[in-house]
Amino acid sequence: MKILVVGGGGREHAVIWKIRQTHPKAQIYCAPGNGGIADMAECLHIPVTDVPGVAAWSRRHFIDLVIVAQDDPLALGMVDELLKNRIRTFGPTRACAQIEWSKSYSKELMKKYNIPTAGFEAFDRAGDAYAYLESAVYPTVVKADGLALGKGVIICEDKEQARDAIRQIMEDKKFGSAGDRVVIEEFMTGPEVSILAFCDGKTIRPMLSAQDHKRAFDGDHGPNTGGMGAFSPSPKYTKEVEEEVMRTIICPTVEALRAEGRVFKGVIFFGLMLTREGPRVLEYNARLGDPEAQSVFMLLKTDLLDIMEACIDGRLDEIELEFEPGSAVCVVMASGGYPGPYKKGIPIKGLADVDGDVVVFHAGTKKEDGALVTAGGRVLGVTARGEDIPAARKKAYANVEKIHFEGAQYRRDIGIK
Repeated sequence: MKILVVGGGGREHAVIWKIRQTHPKAQIYCAPGNGGIADMAECLHIPVTDVPGVAAWSRRHFIDLVIVAQDDPLALGMVDELLKNRIRTFGPTRACAQIEWSKSYSKELMKKYNIPTAGFEAFDRAGDAYAYLESAVYPTVVKADGLALGKGVIICEDKEQARDAIRQIMEDKKFGSAGDRVVIEEFMTGPEVSILAFCDGKTIRPMLSAQDHKRAFDGDHGPNTGGMGAFSPSPKYTKEVEEEVMRTIICPTVEALRAEGRVFKGVIFFGLMLTREGPRVLEYNARLGDPEAQSVFMLLKTDLLDIMEACIDGRLDEIELEFEPGSAVCVVMASGGYPGPYKKGIPIKGLADVDGDVVVFHAGTKKEDGALVTAGGRVLGVTARGEDIPAARKKAYANVEKIHFEGAQYRRDIGIK
């Protein structure tokens, strides 16, 4: 079987690693891939946003399945283009992916179908947003409407911070066109939980819960990042909470999309806040979370390719997800300075010393003259299993200590809370 995975981060590495476990002879390609992915798939020099290029290459090489794993190509309609070319594809269409690439759309969808979320207002003009701040309740949350690599969410303690956030997003264009519109949202408190769920348009199969760590530094301090680590499952996501989330959020979301004429096939990511008033949606993503996927996939037993095929064919009701007992923890090692400016091309040492039962997923790496070097903000995701979170955490950090590159930074509290 010939498979193309579109993307080049830790999530895509985890997808390919999982498929390789049950399909070792599959012919796997990745566009563009990275230094770690290159050890288990053929990497292609095709940018992740080159929609016609990916479609043409897939058609020319008779690819059996394309997995569009990254947010940008989903927002650009890569799945639509591949399907138009009669290429079998896993991932949602552009219309379905709008729940991620437009925060204002997702909020309006939740409002229309009574899916619990924070109160909000959306603005196309900075002047209107500034005016709203005069009567806002603080703290408040200012979000860039579009895709911003997980960094377009700013928690503001007072009006001055909120004004600064709007200026950065709408006037300084810190996140480019993603900041053409902003959403100003009620600040919620409580434990955060991430739920990744496979969907075939009518049936939904949630995976184990996970918890991401978005802030750059220990104790949830510093700027937002794409994610500095994750653990799975979350002890806060009890059976009772799960049942409530299925009833009030997960099933209603799929039904809402169907009612809007959007048959979602792929993975829906539910970012949740477990408030005192009950679970509420923080955000949707239209693909696997990163680094949540790394920790969840360490525990997934069911054949990933079988699940994806069932989603495409509309027969997910035939699949039951199975998971290994225990827990998994993923610790992200990032470049010094991330999420701000950082150096690239720094040699990475020590990967050969990592324990055999620990998986290092590559996010921002490449090979130069046969040597592995850094090539991104988030560089590696050191992921370990254990009988519980403390055991998995201990193993992950023991192996983080074996890996070295100049300026490496990582949180030391992944899995503690």
